[in-house]
Amino acid sequence: MARSGPEIKSREQLQTMRASGLILASALDAMRRAVTPGMTTAELDQIGSDVITGAGAISNFKGYHGFTGTICASVNEEIVHGIPGERVLKAGDLISIDCGCILDGWHADSAISVHVGEPTDQAEVDLIAATENSMWAGIAAIRSGGKLGEVTSAIEGSVKKSGRADGRRYGEVDGYGGHGIGSAMHMDPFVPNHGRQHKGLRLVSGMALAIEPMLTLGTGLSDELDDGWTVVTRDGSRAAHTEHSVAILDEGICVLTAVDGGAAALAPYGVVPVSLD
Repeated sequence: MARSGPEIKSREQLQTMRASGLILASALDAMRRAVTPGMTTAELDQIGSDVITGAGAISNFKGYHGFTGTICASVNEEIVHGIPGERVLKAGDLISIDCGCILDGWHADSAISVHVGEPTDQAEVDLIAATENSMWAGIAAIRSGGKLGEVTSAIEGSVKKSGRADGRRYGEVDGYGGHGIGSAMHMDPFVPNHGRQHKGLRLVSGMALAIEPMLTLGTGLSDELDDGWTVVTRDGSRAAHTEHSVAILDEGICVLTAVDGGAAALAPYGVVPVSLD
């Protein structure tokens, strides 16, 4: 990751990031709808690529430090950075699709986790829900003038709350997390998925953050495969990963990669997103 301090964007630049985010939302929606048993992860990658390039954007994943895909396709025990290829998806698989794009020099980054066909285990349904809930809890805690620790502690607190409700302890993957985003995909600050309230960087208008929790049904221990990219759970347990890019303004936040700006998912938290349209 680049480390040069948080980048402050103008409203106009955030509007371009919003346009980039909407293209990415369309690509992820197309891939979500296309996921089916028997298809390869390379075919899924092509769908995402077609939507992005068809809208006049370019992938920010393909070629990134030599990465060969438009998406990261991480299946079952793969947590993040899975390389799309000839792997055939099977009914009951759990796939995390991470994708990004650039429009007029401005980046968007987002991820979803879905089942291939019908899920075979309620624990995996709960896992995806817990991951999504922790992401939205973190997003809801973002505010201009607040501290980064309020965001990271909200993510961690939500994971623990889901674990109590579901009767299990979710593994929180250490060493991976969210990041600043803007004129580059990975920027300061690093956003861990755990932390303490009232600690860390003060957030200000013009910043943009990618919030991305990763949870497992086992421990949080992970290993990187010999391909130099794919990160897997050490114990072979299944994993989920979700992500949204979020803009910070004085008057509130906008989830750049959500079609509705985050309105539906943020409503339970009493947060009404700002429109950048």
